[in-house]
Amino acid sequence: MVCLGNICRSPLAEGILESKAKKLGLSWQIDSAGTNNNYHIGEAPHPLSQKVARLHSVDISKQCARAFVSEDFDRFDKIYAMSGDILVDMKNIARKKFNPKKTDLLLNEIYPGENLDVPDPWSGEEPNYHEVYEMIEKACDKIIEKYGQLKTA
Repeated sequence: MVCLGNICRSPLAEGILESKAKKLGLSWQIDSAGTNNNYHIGEAPHPLSQKVARLHSVDISKQCARAFVSEDFDRFDKIYAMSGDILVDMKNIARKKFNPKKTDLLLNEIYPGENLDVPDPWSGEEPNYHEVYEMIEKACDKIIEKYGQLKTA
């Protein structure tokens, strides 16, 4: 799960998907990162992201923002960008390692081919975070539905 600063959208996506996968006994490795490597590295998720997650019994407080790196394409089978600009950033960072078969916009899981962005709530008020949570949760439900039955080696 990748967004700009790895403190608002992608930590929510990581926490939501991880919570759903654990409840189903799926041994998935789920992580998040940010493409803007100059900000937030080492920080906890935004307080409003933490609050909204906690209201849904999802604890993201122990997450720590990190930079998206090209090696993420070696580590993960699927990498979701929260928005189109983030997908462009991922291509620029990964360069030759970029694999379009491994990437997609998160909301394409619920709105295939529409290439919609999860809006960045960072400069907004608490209701924006609730809205973003709901979008991400629906996409994570589709991911579980789509990949939850796949056998891993």
